[in-house]
Amino acid sequence: MNNIIKLDPIDLSKIANSGQCFRWKPLGDGRFLIPARDRFAVFSQRAENEVDILYSSIDDKAFWEDYLDRDFDYEKIRKSIDENDGFLTAAAHAGKGLRILRQDPFEALISFIISQRKNIPAISSCVEKLCRAAGERLGEYEGGEIYSFPKPEAINEDAVSGCGLGYRAPYVLQAAQTFAKDPGLSEMLSKLEDEELLSALQSFYGVGIKVASCTALFGFHRMNVFPIDVWMKRALQEHYPKGFDMGRYSPFNGLIQQYIFEYYKTLT
Repeated sequence: MNNIIKLDPIDLSKIANSGQCFRWKPLGDGRFLIPARDRFAVFSQRAENEVDILYSSIDDKAFWEDYLDRDFDYEKIRKSIDENDGFLTAAAHAGKGLRILRQDPFEALISFIISQRKNIPAISSCVEKLCRAAGERLGEYEGGEIYSFPKPEAINEDAVSGCGLGYRAPYVLQAAQTFAKDPGLSEMLSKLEDEELLSALQSFYGVGIKVASCTALFGFHRMNVFPIDVWMKRALQEHYPKGFDMGRYSPFNGLIQQYIFEYYKTLT
């Protein structure tokens, strides 16, 4: 099959370091091993708007195109930015190539529950331990075994005991039990309006507005949800002391947030 995916544009490194996904593994030479749902692939950056599928455990190019958010017009959003807003203009330019992945909602919820008060390497380590403890073996690449993210029913006390989750373990267990009892829960949540979804996610034990917002944006692709953490609070206070005009970029505030978040971190 034709293994080239053309998107306008795409930058694998920016996506990998954006904090929206915790299982992308850099292999060197611009390659990334990417597990998603019941499969994995190895991607390589070819050009500003091209990536190459070097290997895929399941021959399904359409799946990976959808996962990389093929149909969203990122250039249109960047061009809509107020040219008088120098900070945001620079942030969007720096973020060119960043895309919001279409991830599994359950994986996103559990991953962001684990993310609380942890840095990205620690989050990735815990998530990977959980996958190895309770996920299904998908295959092997360059001598390393790859596992799926666990299904809700596979996550139990034995599985989480050696994952370094600390106080987050009960949160993960209860969320998994809730999803295991209701196989249609992800679909039901996906039908809710943004505010209803955020409220429903916060009803899970240990989930506050930050985890709920990240799950909504990165797990349910709610592109208007605007997660705020310590970095974003600092960015908004410094560059938008009178408040950020959420109406100006609705319904794409989530993407705008990512541009601000990623750019501000490079300045500090």
